[in-house]
Amino acid sequence: MSPEEKLDAYEKMHDMVRKEYEEISEKMDKLKAEGRVKSATYRQLMGRKMTYSTILELYKVYGLVR
Repeated sequence: MSPEEKLDAYEKMHDMVRKEYEEISEKMDKLKAEGRVKSATYRQLMGRKMTYSTILELYKVYGLVR
């Protein structure tokens, strides 16, 4: 894989992770407004949000994003 292909793949992955994180946050906000913070769906979303948050933080640690 060429450096350009690697950069393109990284940028696609970063965009996907950031987008998923934002969508999960919106879904969680909606469930919270409905009083469903103890639901299985909310808890699953929380786990996914934490995973994506960790990935985004690693990008920062390694200087890949600001």
